[in-house]
Amino acid sequence: MALEPTFLDSIQNLKDVDSHEERLYKILDVYMDTFPVKNAFLFRYSPLGFIGEGIIAITALGLMHIRDIRDDIRSLPLIYAALYERKAKYCSGIEYLKQMNIKYITTSNVNSFLAVPICFGSVPIGYICTNEFEEHGIISDQQLASYTLFGKHLGRTLEKTEGKEDAQLLSKRELEVMKRISWGESIKEMANSMYISEVTINQYIKTAIKKLGAMNRTQAIAVKFRRGMIS
Repeated sequence: MALEPTFLDSIQNLKDVDSHEERLYKILDVYMDTFPVKNAFLFRYSPLGFIGEGIIAITALGLMHIRDIRDDIRSLPLIYAALYERKAKYCSGIEYLKQMNIKYITTSNVNSFLAVPICFGSVPIGYICTNEFEEHGIISDQQLASYTLFGKHLGRTLEKTEGKEDAQLLSKRELEVMKRISWGESIKEMANSMYISEVTINQYIKTAIKKLGAMNRTQAIAVKFRRGMIS
């Protein structure tokens, strides 16, 4: 399955959608228009605790919120592998039963699962899952490569729009520091890569937490995710 120019155009157009909620819907809309899938579930991912949190889904029942789904992705080998290899992963049959938590086995006629990572460069920040497909049979390596590329292009576009809602609240540096914290970078790593002192990094964190009305950095990241690109 090759990526058509219209697919890339649709991804690029996401940055022009002003409403955050509308952008989330459009992500899944583009995905379902591009690939032979019958449903799509969008999750955010935070390396702080290896947590995957549901956002929205499109199924035969329509658009729905899935915020009640929250998992340590280390208990879901397929999703874990997709995020840490930054490649789309697929399983079916007995492997589906082995690799997926029982709550993801929704009906007896569903026996396959696809996880597509969404990455900012080399950093996984979310994923899309599907367990019903238009076409039967095993997904080929070429098709998996197309799903992987979709996630990479989506991440590149969303990186340009991420944090719009915070743009007037946090400074550019504060946004960058909070983003890097959400990626799991340490204070020392940030200081080295940003060429500023650890004291300055801590000051950016302190002021960002205050501006976001949070109690600590973990809560601030949660606030930022809710306001940012993928919540």
